[in-house]
Amino acid sequence: MFKSGNVTVMVADMKKAVKFYAETLGLELQHGDGHFAQIAAPGLTIGLLHLAGEQGSLPEKSGCMTIGFEVEDMESAIETLKTRGVQFHDSVEGKAANVTHFNDPEGNTLYLVCNR
Repeated sequence: MFKSGNVTVMVADMKKAVKFYAETLGLELQHGDGHFAQIAAPGLTIGLLHLAGEQGSLPEKSGCMTIGFEVEDMESAIETLKTRGVQFHDSVEGKAANVTHFNDPEGNTLYLVCNR
């Protein structure tokens, strides 16, 4: 069912975060659009996300992470997980991907992503 996984890091300063992951750590910046950047690491994709845009303070979100699982068929994955007791709380249809969020038993946010 799952194709790969990634980690999304909520950041308060996108420019500083991109510089750290790409320049300081020497990882590959695959793309960035102001509020989201994708960093390639060996065996891992790291998403950097600033919910309000490129800059600004989000202290309640900064330092938080979510775990994403890429799927080939969103509907099938949702149905499979629903049969296992997973409750989904929102979906976002974007130009590049569809994303559906849910929580683990501790309340940590996880999501399914189906790239277009």
